[in-house]
Amino acid sequence: MQNYYGPSLGIIRVASRPGNRSLGLLQAAGRVIPCALGRSGIGIKRGEGDGITPRGRFLLLAAMIRMDKCPLRRGRVEYQQIAPDDGWCDAPQDRNYNRPVHLPYAASHEKLWRDDHLYDVAMVMDHNVTRHMSVGGSAIFFHLASDDYRATEGCVAIARRDMLWLLPQIGPQTVMVIE
Repeated sequence: MQNYYGPSLGIIRVASRPGNRSLGLLQAAGRVIPCALGRSGIGIKRGEGDGITPRGRFLLLAAMIRMDKCPLRRGRVEYQQIAPDDGWCDAPQDRNYNRPVHLPYAASHEKLWRDDHLYDVAMVMDHNVTRHMSVGGSAIFFHLASDDYRATEGCVAIARRDMLWLLPQIGPQTVMVIE
């Protein structure tokens, strides 16, 4: 895709750092950026709650943004504004597993409107979304890291300043390759 911003970023690469499986390095547009990974490192997802960041190639789908904390400048990807009643179902037996839901919701779910800053900007990675499996793991996002780069539940997370630099370069064809 090309527009007045120039061509969008094609590939974002992610790999774990030697000696610490929950810390990684993200390479994009000539920069190397520290990132947090799942507490169990990079591997093959075995199911909900395994803490594994999935290995593979994933499109970055729509962004979710808390406009009250991170007003979006113009960008290339679609985004939805996160509201206080937004959640994400993580109950494998529920019909809305690995899908957005409105709260309150009876089945197990994550709140997208959080007290911390981790989901102020979050992009849904196409892991178990377009090819849906009932036990493939849910809520695999590319989001903001904690200040100490604490391990995620299986997501890839970077600092706010890095996300704000990277987000305008991500287009509908951008692929995150996790190795």
